[in-house]
Amino acid sequence: MSQQNLRVMVTGGSGFIGSAVCRHLAGQNNVAILNYDKLTYAASQASLAMLEGKADYQFVRGDVADAAMVSATIKAFRPDVVMHLAAESHVDRSITGPGDFIQTNIVGAYVMLQAALEHWRGLEGEAKDRFRFHHISTDEVFGSLGAEGLFSETTPYDPRSPYSASKASSDHLARAWHHTYGLPVVVSNCSNNYGPYHFPEKLIPLVTLNALEGKPLPVYGKGDNVRDWLHVEDHARALHLIATQGVPGESYNVGGRNERTNLQVVEAICDILDELRPIAGQSRRDLITFVADRPGHDARYAIDATKLETELGWKAQETFDTGLRKTIQWYLDNEAWWAPLRERYAGQRLGLSK
Repeated sequence: MSQQNLRVMVTGGSGFIGSAVCRHLAGQNNVAILNYDKLTYAASQASLAMLEGKADYQFVRGDVADAAMVSATIKAFRPDVVMHLAAESHVDRSITGPGDFIQTNIVGAYVMLQAALEHWRGLEGEAKDRFRFHHISTDEVFGSLGAEGLFSETTPYDPRSPYSASKASSDHLARAWHHTYGLPVVVSNCSNNYGPYHFPEKLIPLVTLNALEGKPLPVYGKGDNVRDWLHVEDHARALHLIATQGVPGESYNVGGRNERTNLQVVEAICDILDELRPIAGQSRRDLITFVADRPGHDARYAIDATKLETELGWKAQETFDTGLRKTIQWYLDNEAWWAPLRERYAGQRLGLSK
């Protein structure tokens, strides 16, 4: 797809991954960005403060499940690409409050697909040929791996939580709109993201900030659940590539090839903080506290990103060691960003069964 004067609508652009996508796109030439975001608890306008006032960036506050608002926004902006990231994304919250996940992740995906289809049908010639709807999803739709193996694009779906079930549903809808109506859809499924501007309910920022404040560092079970970690800026580059170069009807897995147990992640954070912000006579590993496991906690996720690497030429630039150190340093340098969020969410445990 030609990059000349590309118009990209990003849903959920004020969230963690969405804001990274907006910042990445803003660094490209001749790309106009519309950020469509409801501004729920995990969104932050401060994550995009550097883009405010720029001619090629605009923000619209709206709900992806609001059909009239979505349709009017697409009609006014006339995007070449819709990158649909807006989602409720925290597994623990989905356990105690699944309704929001059904509404945003399933109904919202349906609304976005219908509006995109109406827009695409009204396009002609080159504009119609280059339009893409990029649905961004998670590796959690594939369920849980054993000690061996990797998730590929052909792995059968086996979601285990309300969150992953809602994302699996939206993946199926996206593919159905391609096969049934011809809408040029690409789908991507990613591993665990980390990096700057991450809402502090997620593992890495939560542990980093708790450790800074000398609070307990809760680790589920024995801490032996394994995740494949992907730096969010590597992910943003991958998403841009998939949205513009991906083949309609295809899906692409995005992973960092950085498997770590949760305990290894927590210990690495403690060790880096002990180096960067030492406390005399104390190791932050002493703050680690093992707590009852999350209900239905998947044992292991790991992504095979070979298709993305070989067909589209993407490669992660950060290893887990380099990315984690940069991430922790960012949190040390940017208290002004995370301090207001900590006032709203101070690190209490979520997702306990009632």
